[in-house]
Amino acid sequence: MNIVAWEYEVRAGAEAAFEALYGADGAWVALFRTHPGYIGTELLRDALEVAAGRHRYLTIDRWRSAADYDAFLASDRTRYAEIDARGDALTASERRVGRYETL
Repeated sequence: MNIVAWEYEVRAGAEAAFEALYGADGAWVALFRTHPGYIGTELLRDALEVAAGRHRYLTIDRWRSAADYDAFLASDRTRYAEIDARGDALTASERRVGRYETL
């Protein structure tokens, strides 16, 4: 299994829109589901950061293989860029934590 993890700092006031875009019924998951090898996505909110007044999230995307994920990236660049631009408007920062494989 191939796992891609991203970290986001969400702008104050944009949390609900971010959660809708990146959550289980959001545009990212809808796009991913149209591609072979997609397994699922988890959206996590850092509870300690929320208590401190910050809004940090992680997404964990699971794909059957690195090849499936790479094929997705190569095949749907336009839709990817459109959704990514919507996310950029909601975030102060975005960082890919890494691409991992299960052992």
